[in-house]
Amino acid sequence: MDIGIIGAGTVAQAFARKAIDAGHSITLSNSRGPDSLAELVADIGHHASAASITDAANKPVVLLAVPWPRAEAALREVPAWKGEILIDATNAFADGTPAEGLVDFGDGSSSEHVASRARGARVVKAMNSLFMSHFAAEPGGDRYRRVMFVSGDDAAARNTVADLFESLGFAPVDLGSLKIGGRIQAVGKPIAGHDFFVPWPAPRTFPAFNGEGSEK
Repeated sequence: MDIGIIGAGTVAQAFARKAIDAGHSITLSNSRGPDSLAELVADIGHHASAASITDAANKPVVLLAVPWPRAEAALREVPAWKGEILIDATNAFADGTPAEGLVDFGDGSSSEHVASRARGARVVKAMNSLFMSHFAAEPGGDRYRRVMFVSGDDAAARNTVADLFESLGFAPVDLGSLKIGGRIQAVGKPIAGHDFFVPWPAPRTFPAFNGEGSEK
C-alpha cells in the first residue's frame, strides 16, 4: 500500500517504520517542506520518501499525525480531497500537550471536526487510543494480538484501514461511526490510553464495542 503521512514527529515515525517493515511504502510531509526530512527519510530507509503536504495527501491512504494546534493548518494545505482515506491519529489537546486540557466539541467529536475540515476525504479514527510506546512494541504473537480500534462513517474505508493495521500485526476492532466510535476512543474517553489484547484470530466487531448501537 502507498501511504502518505502528514506530520513527521513521534507518531508519524512510529507508524512509518512499522508500515515499511510490513512491506508498505510511505511518503512523509511537514510544514517545512521535503528537504527538511532528508535525514529522517535516509534513516527510515528503503520505501520511504518525502514530499509536500499536498503530494502526500494525494496517496490513497493518508495518516494525519500532527499536534492538534497544527491540524487545521495542515489540512488547509490540501486543495481538495477526492475520496482518499484520511486516518485521523490526532488527540485534541488544546496546546498539543495534556497541560492545557482538551478542546470541547460539545455534542461532536474531534474526528468529526477533522472530517468537517477535510471535505471529500473518508475519515477513519485510529491509533490515538494507544500510547506510542505500546504502538511501537511487538503487537502480539500467534495467540494474542494488541487491539487497534477503528471508527469511521464509510464502511469500506474502515475495512481498508483495518486491513492495513492487521498487516502491521494488530487486531482491528471496528467501533462504527465517527459520532459513536470516534467519541468512545477519543482522548479522555473510556478506552483511550488502555492497552487491550484479544485472542487471535478474532472477529473485527464485538458486542461490547458496538459503535452503531448506543452512545452509552
